[in-house]
Amino acid sequence: MDENATPTGGGTDGKDGRVRGSGNGLALFVIASCQLMVVLDITIVNIALPHIQTALGFSTESLSWVVNAYTLTFGGLLLLGGRTGDILGRKRVFIFGILLFGLASLLGGLAQNEGQLMAARALQGVGAAIASPTALALITTTFREGPARNRAFGVFAAVSAGGGAIGLLAGGVLVEWLDWRWVLFVNVPIAVAIAVMAARVIRESERHPGHFDLAGALLSTLGMVALVYGFIRASQEGWTDPVTLGSFGAAVVLLLLFFLNERRSPQPITPLHMFADRNRAGSYGIMLFLACAMFGMFFFLTLFVQNVLGFSPIQAGLAFLPVSAVIAVGAGITSQLLPRVGPKPFMVAGALCSAAGLAWLTQTDVHSTYLGSILGPVLVFSLGMGMQFVSLTLMALSNVADRESGAASGLLNTTQQVGGSLGLSILVTVFGTASRNEAHDQVPVFLSQANPAQKALFLRTGQLPDPWGDQVLTSGASAAFIVAACFALVAALIALFVIQVRPSDLERLKGNHTPAAV
Repeated sequence: MDENATPTGGGTDGKDGRVRGSGNGLALFVIASCQLMVVLDITIVNIALPHIQTALGFSTESLSWVVNAYTLTFGGLLLLGGRTGDILGRKRVFIFGILLFGLASLLGGLAQNEGQLMAARALQGVGAAIASPTALALITTTFREGPARNRAFGVFAAVSAGGGAIGLLAGGVLVEWLDWRWVLFVNVPIAVAIAVMAARVIRESERHPGHFDLAGALLSTLGMVALVYGFIRASQEGWTDPVTLGSFGAAVVLLLLFFLNERRSPQPITPLHMFADRNRAGSYGIMLFLACAMFGMFFFLTLFVQNVLGFSPIQAGLAFLPVSAVIAVGAGITSQLLPRVGPKPFMVAGALCSAAGLAWLTQTDVHSTYLGSILGPVLVFSLGMGMQFVSLTLMALSNVADRESGAASGLLNTTQQVGGSLGLSILVTVFGTASRNEAHDQVPVFLSQANPAQKALFLRTGQLPDPWGDQVLTSGASAAFIVAACFALVAALIALFVIQVRPSDLERLKGNHTPAAV
C-alpha cells in the first residue's frame, strides 16, 4: 500500500486505496451523517421523556434508564465495535451497524411497555457502537494525513460535538408537532438512506486477521453499568445504602477483571500499548473529563430552561441551536490553523473556555433570563468544545497503524460516551445533595408564605411548588455546574502538562506523511 500516493481527480481509486476526487465529499457526507444520527439520539429522547413517562407508565427512577440503556451499551461496546471493523472490513460493518440502529429505532417507536422500550434503546446502543467507531476509522482510510484529513476530522468533530444540541431541537419539534414515538421513527428512513449511499461511495478497507475479545467487552460494559448505577443510587438512597455500596464493589471487581483480561488477551479490545504514547493517553483523559462536563451542561440546562424559564419543547431546542453553530465555527477555525501552531494551544484554550462558560453558568438564579444569563456562557463553552474536538481527534489517531485505527477511534469514542454517562451520574448526585439541602431551607419559607391550597398540594406530593421549587432546582443545577467546571479545568491541566507536540506531529498535519508506527 503506497501511503504517499498523490490524489487524483475524477472519483477513481488511487494506489493507496483511498476514494478520490468528488467521492471524498460524498463519503464524508455519509460518515458525518451516521455520526450525527447516533450522537443526537443521546439528547433527542431527553425532550420526550415526560411524554414517554405518561404513555408507558415509567416511574421517575426507571425513566432515567431510557437514556442510560442507550449510552451505556453505546459506550461499553464501542471498543468491540471498532475491533470488529478492523477484522471484518469497515464498510460492511459500518452498513450493518447503521441498519441495526434503524431496526432498533423502529422497535423502540413501536414499544408498548417499559421493557420493550428499554430493550430497544439498548439495541440502538449496540448498533451505534458498531457504526460510530467504524465511521471515524473510515476517515483514516479515505483521506490522506494532512490538510484533507484535518478538514474531514473538523467536520466529524463538529458533528460529534454539535449533535447534542441538534437533537434537542429535533426532539422538541417532533414531540410538539407529532408524537414522542417519532423521535425514534425518524431514524429509520435516515438509516436506510445512509446504508444505501455507503454501499455506493465508501470503499471497503483491508481486513486484518484477529479474534473478538468478547470477555473484555462484557466485563467493561457490566463494570461501567455498575459504576453509573452506584452513583445514581447514591443520589436517591445515600452513600451508606447497601445496594449503593454493593454496586460500587461490583464495579471495582468487574473493571479490575477487565484490566487483567486486557493484559492477558493476545488481541484485546483495548490494546494497552495505545496508552504508551503520552499524547494519545492524554487525549483520552481530556476527552473523558470534557464529556463529563458537556453531558452535564445539556442535562441541567434543559431542565432549567423548561422548568424555570418556562420554555416549550421547541423553544428549548432553539435555545441550544447556537451551540451547534459555534462548535462548527470553532472546529473549522481550529482545523485550518492546526498545521501552523499545532493542537496543544487549542487543547488548553478550549478546555479553559469550557470551564469559564460553566463557571459563568453558576451565576444563574430564578430571576435569570436566557439572553442575560444563559446565551453568553453557552457560546463560550461551545467555542471551547469546537476547538477541543478537532485537536483531540487528530492527536488520538495520529501515528496509529491502519490495522488498529478502529481500536484507537473506538477508544476515543468510548471515553466520550462513558465519560458522559459517568460524569452525568456524578453531577446528578451533586445536584441531588444540593437540591435537598436547599429544599430543607425553603420549606419553612414556603410554609410561612403559602396559601392553604399550596400547602395541601405539598402534603400530598412532597414537591415544593413554584417559585420555591424553582429555587431548589436552580441551587442544585448551580452546584452541578461548579463540579462540571472542575472537570473542564482538569482537562486543561492534562493538556498543559501531558501533551507534547513533536515536530513529526506538525509535519503530518501539514501533509508531509511518514508511515504510522506499527
